[in-house]
Amino acid sequence: MTGSDSFKHGTAGPLVGRDSDLRRIRDLLGLGAGGGALLLSGDAGVGKTAVLDALAEEAHAQGTRVLRAAGVQCEANYSYSGLNQVLYPFQDALGELKAPFRSALHVALGFESGSPPERLIVSNAVLLLLRTVAARTPLLLIVDDLPWIDRASAAVLGFVARRTTGIRVSLLAASRSGSRSLYDGGALTEYRLQPLDKESAAHLVSTRFPDLVAGARRHLLALAHGNPLALLELPSALPTARGPAGEVPAVLPLSRRLETVFGSRVTALPRPSQCLLLVAALEGTGDLGVLQAATRQANAGYDLDDLAPAERDQLVHIDEEVRRLRFRHPLIRSAVVGNSTSGERRAVHAALAQVLVDQPERRAWHLGEATLEPDENVAALLEHAARITLRRGDAAGGMRTLIRSADLTPPGPDRGRRLAEAAYVGAESTGALPSAQRLLAEARQAAPDHKRSLHSAAATAFLLLNGDGDIDTAHRLLVCAIETGTHAYDAQDKALVDALDTLALVCFFGARHDLWQPYYRALERLKPKAPPILSALGRTFSDPARTGAAASEELDELVAELAGVTDPVQITRAGTAALYLDRLGDVREAAWRVVRMGRGGGAARRYLSGLIHLGLDDYLTGMWDEAAQLADEGVQLCETHGYTAFVWYFLYIQAIVGAARGEADEAEATAERIIRWAVPRGASCAVHHGHHAAAVAALGRGDVAGAYEHANAVSPAGSLASHVPHALWVTMDLVEAAVRTGRQTEAAGHVRAMREAGVAAISSRHALLTEGCAALCAATDDEALQLFAKALAVPGAQRWPFDFARIQLAYGERLRRSRATIESRGSLSAALSAFEHLGARPWAERAEAELRAAGWSRRRTETSKVHTLTPQELETARLAASGLTNKQIAERLFLSHRTVGARLYQIYPKLGITSRAMLRDALESGSWSQDRH
Repeated sequence: MTGSDSFKHGTAGPLVGRDSDLRRIRDLLGLGAGGGALLLSGDAGVGKTAVLDALAEEAHAQGTRVLRAAGVQCEANYSYSGLNQVLYPFQDALGELKAPFRSALHVALGFESGSPPERLIVSNAVLLLLRTVAARTPLLLIVDDLPWIDRASAAVLGFVARRTTGIRVSLLAASRSGSRSLYDGGALTEYRLQPLDKESAAHLVSTRFPDLVAGARRHLLALAHGNPLALLELPSALPTARGPAGEVPAVLPLSRRLETVFGSRVTALPRPSQCLLLVAALEGTGDLGVLQAATRQANAGYDLDDLAPAERDQLVHIDEEVRRLRFRHPLIRSAVVGNSTSGERRAVHAALAQVLVDQPERRAWHLGEATLEPDENVAALLEHAARITLRRGDAAGGMRTLIRSADLTPPGPDRGRRLAEAAYVGAESTGALPSAQRLLAEARQAAPDHKRSLHSAAATAFLLLNGDGDIDTAHRLLVCAIETGTHAYDAQDKALVDALDTLALVCFFGARHDLWQPYYRALERLKPKAPPILSALGRTFSDPARTGAAASEELDELVAELAGVTDPVQITRAGTAALYLDRLGDVREAAWRVVRMGRGGGAARRYLSGLIHLGLDDYLTGMWDEAAQLADEGVQLCETHGYTAFVWYFLYIQAIVGAARGEADEAEATAERIIRWAVPRGASCAVHHGHHAAAVAALGRGDVAGAYEHANAVSPAGSLASHVPHALWVTMDLVEAAVRTGRQTEAAGHVRAMREAGVAAISSRHALLTEGCAALCAATDDEALQLFAKALAVPGAQRWPFDFARIQLAYGERLRRSRATIESRGSLSAALSAFEHLGARPWAERAEAELRAAGWSRRRTETSKVHTLTPQELETARLAASGLTNKQIAERLFLSHRTVGARLYQIYPKLGITSRAMLRDALESGSWSQDRH
């Protein structure tokens, strides 16, 4: 148990004026009960650390095991460094975990080397470890200076915080008010610690400084505004009964005033003590072993015993149990660094770099801080460290390290290359578009041939797409860099692969045959062969109607590799390849991993891709509420990071879901917004998406002529436009609109084009649509009915509920018109049930009208029993009905699989069913309602 006795009457007395705060925090935190989580916030010096100490002491006295960690600015870039502090005492307990969890934690905490583990596995491993330890002894985890905890640790601790209740684990974190924190998303309930009231402040001063003259006391109380640290530290700078002393300017911010006070206390220490404190401040973790080794490396003639004066003056505390030093307050660390010279800091960084040989990221960072002039060896080490950071999914940290690497690179092409790669990471991953623009300008100055740099070209292309540039300009820039560069078309060249991936995106945006030709040429030149992901993109993302089916086996391999992958780039590239083969469902689990990483502070650009893939799959599979929620999240994310070139994806999801639900006016307005943005930039693919949403909206309102115009704008009737991927998604809309406007020849021609291209081989959805479209324009009833039956019998076709129900509706309409009135009711009733479940109001109204014409009436009896499901139960039931396992549902809803099972156990009786297999029919039957409260 660690902690100081700051802000107390004496070394063991209670805190002054904090009784009610302590009681409230205990209640919110669940100390002594089942556990809980809380964020303690407040101004600098308000007493957060003292409150943490008091609660820690109390918990320790009651038999709770207390673990402490503190965020450190220089450690914020090291993944899982904060977690290492928390779990360091539990190294022996790691052996009790099962192999996958044990291995993941060993790698994450730096005890072993290996591939970076998936963050969800690390999070579950930490939770399991804490539950295991807490089963023997209750745990209290205290994290001070939360904003400086590294992103990876913060995400894991947030995961734990949401699951502490009932497992005898409590998490208490502290953060200065107004500091940006990774807990801003609401993982922790916040308690704001206020300054002391006037009576408590006066009592504290009179008790601790009884000799302070009345005038000085009044001055102090007015200056401190109830801030306990100021009340205790500023008297040394104020007049006393024995005479005047120096004055502290009242205009300075309080934290600055306190840094001034702490600075004077640091400089009053013996020189060896000051030197050791500087080593501790710059090392960051407080590891006594590292501090001792660094002082020996510096050959300074002092050792850890020289910390005694700082301990006696309560500037630092030594935790003997975990052998770590902790500064009593963050401002002390700031004062130590602020009172040192640049030469002293460089010497300490150099000594630390010599000690940390087994930690390449930290060693490279310290070398970078110790180096003034360009040094290629140090720059190369920093570049290697950036690679490690990027593989962990920390794009922002990787970008910062690349920039420092470039700063230390001698003039020449390597400096420009590193700046260009930092710009690429900023533009393509982190969303730091202004920084990327500045870095590109620096790369231009560093290397005259920067325009041929692959990463420069890729970064510039992203900036063009997200600015006022156009597709053709971005395309020319990329093609020039790829075809005139000095590379040897090496398939292992990361910069070349990144540039080709960007080129594929630009070609997709442009949706033209000529744009893709340089991409195809580059794939043919790659040695020894094109990477599978680039090859797959060249078939599934370019002209999937003609080449997509041939890439199925290649996509199988890409999907199979995602099982243990944490790299968001690999995951989202595979998702992109899966999109037009209707295989997004195969990458859902991996896509959710990317989204969770993004929500925890991961790469924004890949976070967007994960949201896009999930939202599109949700639309196709009928989870429209979730699709709309993810689209809203995506729009907000684009606005936050300046990714204007990707907003249209989310606007399309909003528009297509709204169109299907009958919100025609809003959907058409959104579609028009997409088109207005896309046309001047030459982003034809976005234009096509806008027309698709408008076509569905027009069909919903009964404007079949308008629907035909919009669908025909994507791909003219009678052909599947070359290299227009979205032509696959408008086939049903185009054929239906053509038939209903009397364009039988155009409709038949389009079906013929679908068959010639073999689109039915792409997926069960396209097989369903191919036969359904053929049935729509069949010349005779017999032929039509046979084709409808064939369409509805396609294996797996029911996975696409909206498309399937539309075919059922068309089948029922044809049956009724062929005078098979009774037979039509089955298909029409099934279609009506599906449309009502989806919320597809226009289609539900159309199905109900057909049913009435077939002699059916909806039965409404006041005595019919309507079962009420809560929103949470309804969401769980729908996910279970879609075929997800309890484990998959639990991951989606951030629950335990046991909670999911219990929820389903409550749902079954409400729906009058006894098994999971009956869920879908029960939900479609309409014998339930949603509890809105």
